[in-house]
Amino acid sequence: MEIHYIDLIIFVVYLIIMLLVGVYFMRKNKSNEDYYVGGRGMGAGHIGLSVVATDVGGGFSIGLGGLGFAMGISGSWMLFTGLIGAWLSAVLLIPKVYPIAKKYKFISFPEALKHYYNAKVALVAAIISLIGYLGFTSSQILAGAKLASATFPSIGINDAVLLMGIIAVIYTVLGGIKAVIYTDTVQWIILMGGLIFIGIPLGYSAIGGIDAIQKHLGPEFLSLGNIGWSDIFNWMITIVPIWFVGMTLYQRIYACRDEKTAKKAWKIAGLFEWPVMAFMGVLLGLFARVAFEQGMFTADGYPIGSSMDQELGLPLLLRNILPIGLMGLMMSAYFSAIMSTADSCLMAASGNLSRDILGKLLRKNKAEIDHRAEIKNAQWMTFAIGAIAILLAMLMTEVLEMMLYSYAFMVSGLFVPVIGMLVLKKPSSTAAISAMIVGGLTTVIITVFLKLENSSLPYKLDPNLVGIISSAIIFIIVNRWHNSNSANIQMEAIK
Repeated sequence: MEIHYIDLIIFVVYLIIMLLVGVYFMRKNKSNEDYYVGGRGMGAGHIGLSVVATDVGGGFSIGLGGLGFAMGISGSWMLFTGLIGAWLSAVLLIPKVYPIAKKYKFISFPEALKHYYNAKVALVAAIISLIGYLGFTSSQILAGAKLASATFPSIGINDAVLLMGIIAVIYTVLGGIKAVIYTDTVQWIILMGGLIFIGIPLGYSAIGGIDAIQKHLGPEFLSLGNIGWSDIFNWMITIVPIWFVGMTLYQRIYACRDEKTAKKAWKIAGLFEWPVMAFMGVLLGLFARVAFEQGMFTADGYPIGSSMDQELGLPLLLRNILPIGLMGLMMSAYFSAIMSTADSCLMAASGNLSRDILGKLLRKNKAEIDHRAEIKNAQWMTFAIGAIAILLAMLMTEVLEMMLYSYAFMVSGLFVPVIGMLVLKKPSSTAAISAMIVGGLTTVIITVFLKLENSSLPYKLDPNLVGIISSAIIFIIVNRWHNSNSANIQMEAIK
């Protein structure tokens, strides 16, 4: 089934509009503070929708469809962990971080660590965050490529990666965070409208409704209990902590007009993640599974009984059921979600690189800050990171797997030091760096080993668990040792 030229025109017009928005806001940016935190005066509605658009986005939209295809509505539990993470962050993190961020004009997440630890801790955190968001950006580009390739059969995956990557990178380079946040709001409304009024009702009707679901799928697909405890536990330890270490989230905290606004935005985001997006995403995936079992995808090369990538089920369903015009609108809706995450992750990685890693070098020997030069530097860095992300996307196959690996790398290295920052009066900088290195490396080493051996941890637990535990153990040991040494030095000084 070839896409109609009307749908293609609608989709192309959408892409052009997104690029024009980037150009518009490029003219509004006067400094790095505008480019990265939007002038610190934004409201809860825009921030809340931007947060959920960034966190869920296209990767989780396609990934949720894959979970619905594989296990049914139980896949919705993945985003329940997002609700928990958002609300915990509103209670524990925002009250601690927002006041100092406003006072010292923070732009990045590592700057908060620098305040409570030191500059070395901030540098290590910036490197880890940069790597994590580079991988996450790649996953979003790949999500868009999968959708584009399934929708436009004449486009191969690599060509689609280049198409989606170039559009996302150019738009992000131009716009800055204010463009990202405002367009996230519009993009999320487009996606919600597309799912509620187009995707779900037409999908339900096309497969034959509840009778067809019960005929072609087992009762476990309609049960919230069709999931193992290890799956929920793995999602919990991987996704909840990201609300405490995500650079994209810190940028939005800083962009809020006040602390109350930030808390409200986080509560809005949590509710949109679960139950709203969670159930809509897995329902469409479940509909795709029924369509597959009915033979709807036979003409696409996936006859009944064949094997197929579960994440292709949703885009193939939409391609087969949507009439002319609505197809273009629905594709634009999903690409909106993908864009809303890709641009945010690029902004985060760029902020880490320009502010935390190369900041001193770029501003060295300059008595006065050249704001225009700062913005140009940031744009070039965003472009370079985007180019690398495109190359990575061409090497990956599983959107959700890549996202969770990126999450895991960041969480393993950064979560424990952030908790130390929140609960301890004088946490040790040496302990923080040790915990970052040990936690991140532990997760990476175990993940690579299990991949090579084609095996898993007992009970299929995520390697991230071992990384966090290792990070916590090292942090506690080094922190106590450091405090003990400090106490001894003080005693010697008194004597």
